[in-house]
Order: sequence, then C-alpha cells, then structure tokens
Amino acid sequence: MDGKKTRGRQKIPMKKIESEDDRYATFSKRRSGLYKKASELVKLCNVDVGIVLFSPTGKPFSFFHPTSEAIIDRFLNPNMQLSESTSLVATHARNKVNQLNNRKKVFDNIKEVASAQSLMLDNMKENGQRYWWESIEQFNADEVTKFEAWLSTTVFNMNNRLEQLENEA
Repeated sequence: MDGKKTRGRQKIPMKKIESEDDRYATFSKRRSGLYKKASELVKLCNVDVGIVLFSPTGKPFSFFHPTSEAIIDRFLNPNMQLSESTSLVATHARNKVNQLNNRKKVFDNIKEVASAQSLMLDNMKENGQRYWWESIEQFNADEVTKFEAWLSTTVFNMNNRLEQLENEA
C-alpha cells in the first residue's frame, strides 16, 4: 500500500461553518441524513415523528409521519385521542408507506438479481465462454423444441408477474 488516499472518517468539531457554500452543502447533506434516520425510527419503532427545519437561507423544511395534523394534535394534547378523521388519514398514510416500502424491497431484490446476472455474464465473457444465443445453431431438432417450450413458459411467467405488479400498483 502506498498510504491512505483520503483522511477517512474524522470527528468534526461542533462550530459554525464559516464558508457560506460549505454551510449550504452541509445543511443539505445533514437534512437528508436526518430525514433518513427519522424514517428508520418510524419504520423500526412504529412511532410518530415531526421535524421542522429552516435552512441557512430561511427556507422551511419539514418531515412528518403520519401527518402534520396528527403530530401537532398529539404534541398539544399528548393524552387526548386523535379525532376519527385524523386517525383515518394517519392509518392511510401508514399503509401507503408500508406498501411503498414493500415495493422498494421487491425492486431492490430485482436489482440484486440483475447485478448478479451482469457479473456472471461479464465473467463468462472474460473466460471466453459462449452465450446461449451464440451457440443456438448447434442445437438439434429435439433441443430446439425443448428450448422453444422453455422460452414460451418463461414469457408466460413474466407476463403473469408483470400483470401482478401492475395490479398491485
């Protein structure tokens, strides 16, 4: 090793950032990190969260879950039950977030599979292996029939899955 190329993670002293551009950039990064932590807290602990921030330029930013009305009502009257309409809206918001998280998991899995397949194809290319479509001319009649059946089954399954995903959306 020639030595470290970066300084790595270091403790940043808690003082005002003097450079205006650096302050704006840091605010944006920290804000998105704060939102991410708040959404993880909601997801893991099933709690209500409300955050209001004002940027260095005075622009307001907020994060509320499930809704701003539910958070404000609970803050003003912690022991009071939410109204039926507010409770219904909050439940709908929670369900929508759960649905979106489930869809995100599905797409993350698809991305993982695609990455693995891409890596496998790259390895095949490096090792000089031929792809199936490059050697299809060598199939005999029986192999062509089996391959055709496999392709039609695959197309059928993919269309069914696509239809399921469209119905869920």
